Amino acid sequence: MKNRITNKTSQQNKDPKFLSHLMGLGLDCTDGHKRITQGDKFSILGGSDKTHDNMTETLCKTFEDLSKKGKTLEEASMEEISELIIKHTPS
Repeated sequence: MKNRITNKTSQQNKDPKFLSHLMGLGLDCTDGHKRITQGDKFSILGGSDKTHDNMTETLCKTFEDLSKKGKTLEEASMEEISELIIKHTPS
């Protein structure tokens, strides 16, 4: 056990700062395309062209509002993030 290698990333996996990430999942794709969009703190997978674009726009605007408030995803409450997502979801 003297030569045991420690994995420093295992500590990161328990830290909420490293776990904060939003994910959008679209299930209405019928055209066979595999759509994936990734940002620094979000990922969007699947969906029709319109759904994927709407989810991308919603999360980009959500992060813009957080930035205007001087907050990061880790600093915002779940309620605040939920309200912003609802606010920016296209009708």
